[in-house]
Amino acid sequence: MNQCRTKRLWLLLIFTAGMLALAGCMTATPKPGEVFSCAEDSNVNKTLAIEAALENFSCVIQRYEGADTLHFNVAVKNISNEDQRFKVNIFLENGKAVGGLLPVKTKNGLIKPGDTATFTYPVTGMNCAPGKIDLFIKTMQK
Repeated sequence: MNQCRTKRLWLLLIFTAGMLALAGCMTATPKPGEVFSCAEDSNVNKTLAIEAALENFSCVIQRYEGADTLHFNVAVKNISNEDQRFKVNIFLENGKAVGGLLPVKTKNGLIKPGDTATFTYPVTGMNCAPGKIDLFIKTMQK
């Protein structure tokens, strides 16, 4: 009787591990190099600074460190009257997060009023469309 319980427990554990492994990529995997919408608008929670306008937020699967990897394409426009630097944070429902500063380096100055800065953020270990996304864009203090 104990052997039967042990077998059932192991089968349940293997099944659960398999389901958890598949849970990260429940949607169809897009073709590499093909730009697509990251998620439905209802699944993207956007919090933008009043000085920023989101010009582009899309995804693409590209090679990164030897593997097909999800990349976020982000373009932010400075709609204020002053030069700005923005902090971008992208949080996914599976616990992964990426982000950085726009512009990445300030050697050539900040983003001028009316100009747009772009950057592509890779998400290592993911090769499919994400589920829910939290996007935060804040201004950096001068």
